[in-house]
Order: sequence, then C-alpha cells, then structure tokens
Amino acid sequence: MSSVRINAAAELLGVSTSTLRSWERRLGYPNPSRTPGQHRLYALDDLEALRDALVETGNISSAVEMARRRGPAPASAQRLISAFERFDEATADRAMEESLALRSVERSVEEVLLPALITAAEQPRREAEFEYGCRWATGWIHSARRLAPPASRPDGILLLESARPLGLEALHAQALELFLRRAGYRVLMLSAELPERRFASALRALRPAAVILCGEGSRLDVIGPHLRSVLRTPSSPRLLGFRAARLVAGSQGVPMLGSSPAEALARLDAIIS
Repeated sequence: MSSVRINAAAELLGVSTSTLRSWERRLGYPNPSRTPGQHRLYALDDLEALRDALVETGNISSAVEMARRRGPAPASAQRLISAFERFDEATADRAMEESLALRSVERSVEEVLLPALITAAEQPRREAEFEYGCRWATGWIHSARRLAPPASRPDGILLLESARPLGLEALHAQALELFLRRAGYRVLMLSAELPERRFASALRALRPAAVILCGEGSRLDVIGPHLRSVLRTPSSPRLLGFRAARLVAGSQGVPMLGSSPAEALARLDAIIS
C-alpha cells in the first residue's frame, strides 16, 4: 500500500498539517504508521477514503465514521478506470491531478495512467470506453509533454513508431517519449510509414545516439528500409527495441529496453553513458 508523509497527506485533504494532527489525536483517524525516524506515514487509500467522505458529508466526525465503514477507497488507477467507464473527463482529470499532488509525472504515468489503460483494454465489450480512455490519455500525455523542460543533453533519440493508433503500444510509446524529454534528451518520434528518403533526412538532422523501435508493427517488411537508413548513418546510432518491437528486435539481435517507460529510460541511460 502506498504511503505519504504529512505534508502531502494534508495537501490531498485540503487542510493544514496541524488540522490533520488534530483529527488524528481527537478521532484516531487517519492513523499513520511511523518511519524509523518517527515521521508520520499515512496510507494513501485511507486518505482517499476520508477525502471522498468529507466531500459527501462536509463534517469530519461523520466523514471519519463513513470512511471507517466503507474501508479504503479504490486505488487511483481504479478511479481512472471508473472515469473511463462513465466517459467522465472531469473525474479523469481530477484523478491525475490528485496523483500529481503525491507522485512525480513519471510515477503517475507508471502507477496510475498506464495500469488503468491496461485494465480497461482487458474488459469485455468495453471498446468504446477503452477508446475514450486512449483518447483522453493521449491528450493528457501531450499536455505533460508541452510542460517538459527544454533539452539539456546533447544526445538525440529517435523513436520509430509502428503501433496501432489508439492502442496500448501507441500509448506506451507516447509515454516513453514523455519520459525521455523530461530526462533532457532531444527526442523525435516518427511513423514507420514515412518514405525512406524523408526518414533519412530526419536522421541526418537529429544525428541520434539511438533509434528505438516501438509498436507491434515493427516487422522487417514494414521497417526494413528504415533500418537500412540507420545502418548507413555515419553517426552509427544504436538500434534498440521497446515492448512489442521484440519480434523484429529479437530476430535481429537488437537489445531490448524493457516493457515500461521507466525501465527503458534507465537502460537507455546506462547504454548511452
């Protein structure tokens, strides 16, 4: 179960830390654990349950009683899934805003956004809900990307994307692009459907340190011409695979970066450094 310290807990509930400590002493809820240094650690599920009860009751005593009766609130990913099922943009926005109050952008993507989409994709007869979730998530990632700081590293990374639109692989590729930008890389994502000549011009302009294959369409008959362009590039960028690109990557002996954006970023950093 995820836990947060008192400042983040108070921010989530919209109160001061002194008010939160007062509730703890007077009502015994929320009841934090302690770190070895005796700092308070509040269970995120308990905080979300109390926050939801406060919205309904407007009274802390009644809210504590309701929160105890109901038990822990659904995890943040489940809250986002529920928003997708109701086609509720405001609730989806709020779920991610609340996550960002407690987590970094990267953790919010890995612990809330992507798990919600994976679960939504597995639901039977929920094609419309899943498509809505993918469209909403695409917009959210694009907004987060616009807020990423300027590139601070000389290395360029080219993502060669061949994923089905509005699918899990496309969203993971977009998330990887976001993580790379926030890590300071110069990043360019291009479709595998580009003509070879135009792709080669992008290679010359970016001079990437690595080309990462993304998407379930990464097959030799689709990206073969692009691979030839990579191999002819004077800068000799590393050719790497991400997630579903393993079919081509495996047959060609291309190193895999893993299945999550954070894992891919960590492995890429190790390779480039």
